[in-house]
Amino acid sequence: MTYKIKSRIWIELDDKEFLGEGKVQLLKAIDETGSLSKAAKSLNISYKKAWHLMDAVNKTTKKPVTINSIGGKGGGGTELTSYGKSLILVFEEMNKKCWDFLDVQLEKIKSL
Repeated sequence: MTYKIKSRIWIELDDKEFLGEGKVQLLKAIDETGSLSKAAKSLNISYKKAWHLMDAVNKTTKKPVTINSIGGKGGGGTELTSYGKSLILVFEEMNKKCWDFLDVQLEKIKSL
C-alpha cells in the first residue's frame, strides 16, 4: 500500500486568489526570461492566459509585481520588482514548510 498526501496552497486577498503555484511559476519564468511572452512559451501556456494571470496579481496587490517596458529597437520586456521577487521566496518557503510538515504527518500515519 502506498500512502500519498495531496495538497495545494494559495493565498487569497479579499476573497480573491492572489498567489498560488501557477502564478509563482510564471513569476519565476518572467524573472528568468525577462519577457512575459517568453515566460508563457516556456510554461506552455498562451500569452493571453499569462497576461491575465499577471494582471490579476498586479490588480490584487497594493504594490506592483512586474514592470513592463514598451518594445522598440531592443524589444520590450517584463521584469519583476523586488516585491515580486520577495513574493516568490516567501511563497516557496511557505510551501516547503507545509510539505515538510505533511511529510512528517504522513510518516505518523504509516507507522500506525
